[in-house]
Amino acid sequence: MLCFGRAYPAISRILPSCVRPYSSAVIPDEKGFQLGGIYPPLTTPFNADETISFDKLADNLTQYARIPFAGYVVQGSNGEYPFLEKEEKLQIVKFVKDFIKESNKPLIAGSGCESTKATIRLTEEMAACGADAVMVVTPSYFKISMNDAAMIAHYTTVADSSPVPVILYSVPANTGIDLSIDAIQILAKHPNIIGLKDSGGDVTRIGSIVQKTRGQDFKVLSGSASFLLPSYLAGSVGGVCALANVLGDVLCHMHSLYEKNIIDKELQRRLIDPNNMVTRRFGVAGMKAALDMFGYYGGPNRSPMLSVSAEARLVIKKAFVDNEFVPQSR
Repeated sequence: MLCFGRAYPAISRILPSCVRPYSSAVIPDEKGFQLGGIYPPLTTPFNADETISFDKLADNLTQYARIPFAGYVVQGSNGEYPFLEKEEKLQIVKFVKDFIKESNKPLIAGSGCESTKATIRLTEEMAACGADAVMVVTPSYFKISMNDAAMIAHYTTVADSSPVPVILYSVPANTGIDLSIDAIQILAKHPNIIGLKDSGGDVTRIGSIVQKTRGQDFKVLSGSASFLLPSYLAGSVGGVCALANVLGDVLCHMHSLYEKNIIDKELQRRLIDPNNMVTRRFGVAGMKAALDMFGYYGGPNRSPMLSVSAEARLVIKKAFVDNEFVPQSR
């Protein structure tokens, strides 16, 4: 049973219980972690002073527990992970894992850093804090040097060392780098790399990746609700979709329909404009505004990201209402 109304200890009192060095890597047996379904990339709730609000995170998780999500993702783009300190990232992993433990749903944590060494260390620490798998975004600061050879070496070294399965994460809108199909095809053969979250929006690319990795125990997840249904038709098995934070029941319904071979084209079309509001147009700030509208806690962003204006909130609300998703308190 989920626990409500708990008091949550400070970072300094949480970290020692989960952060410990690993003497050696432990590779899971033959990719025992299976991807599939809808995973919300959780936002990080902040108080007015930009400290993390664990009470509000608990409130959101309590509501999400009523939705048939396949699992949860923390420290993705929607979690504002570049703005979080390492200790905060680990604290969130431990908190969410403890909160959802009795649901038996997996927790995926974003452990990608710019260097391979830092990624390995953060991966180990997140696993120690309860992450069941890690999602590793492409390094991107030195773009000119991030060729296929560098990416293959990076991900291979991380996966060799990781005590939990690794999911590749390609999000070119944020990083400027699209992990190549050739590199993915090679990495898919690694026994500890189980899949890819692809947020690029090119459905033909998703289809090509699925085709070229056939025969491998490797799955592709759509990175956006805007192309969720087309990605299913191209061979993806689910999605890590920002819009799932707000319309999780709707996205899970679409997944359920597809599993029954029911193609709801109208529902997919209705998702496009609301999704654009919380991704391409207004980003995480738009997402948090939408959460507030639908009875979850969105709250402020961490600086330098600003909250959306009152005028933008009206635009966001209209996009949902026009597509028959009516904001309501919970």
